Amino acid sequence: MTTAPLPLSGRVAFVTGAGQGLGAAIARGLADAGARVAWADIDLANAESVAAQTGGLALQLDVRDEAAFSACFAQAVSHFGAVDIMVNNAARTPVTSIWDITPGEWDEVLAVNLRGSFFGCRISGRHMRERGWGRIVNLASLAGQQASTATGAHYAASKAGLLALTRSFAQELAPHGVTVNALAPAAIASPALQAMDASRQQALKAGIPLGRFGLAEEVAAAVVYLASPAAGFMTGATLDLNGGRFMR
Repeated sequence: MTTAPLPLSGRVAFVTGAGQGLGAAIARGLADAGARVAWADIDLANAESVAAQTGGLALQLDVRDEAAFSACFAQAVSHFGAVDIMVNNAARTPVTSIWDITPGEWDEVLAVNLRGSFFGCRISGRHMRERGWGRIVNLASLAGQQASTATGAHYAASKAGLLALTRSFAQELAPHGVTVNALAPAAIASPALQAMDASRQQALKAGIPLGRFGLAEEVAAAVVYLASPAAGFMTGATLDLNGGRFMR
């Protein structure tokens, strides 16, 4: 009996913010699907720790720095020969009142969540268009689609911007065989959600038609799908993963 090949066999993935939480789960899911993975994180020790579990290349990366991003991506290309899949996951998720956000905190959140993803799309997009194939997946959020007290206004603004950025790069890269899509999760059991007090978690869960929080593994499975040949005719799209909180 022959075993069917894994959907991402022979592919290389680069994941930002891969040292913990959703990023680590996504990188693990890609590795389980057959991809070789570059685990990039601002905390190298975290990246090395999670990469050791499934193999791959651990890299230190501050996504706010374009030159550092380019050098880190080039290191992955040198190590693996190419990068086929880019996952822009690195993000800051403070839950500060709209009245208390300082200019510095606003700039920091937008720098990581939106500018960092812009760098990731552009750096990987240039590489992929030369090769004539690629997948870029941007981690957006329900917060970028509707107002919520569960996240800060700066986080919501960054994720709304990321949806527009996704469409812009999708339009540019489509003629080169590169797809660019966004995944918009909400209410996922993650460190950010677990940091909320119990009453707030219960109120959040009460608003989910499926009656539970999502799992990091479900987010990873959606990323694997968007990176796979099965999603080859999908670009510029936003895939919702929110338990029915936002239906359209």
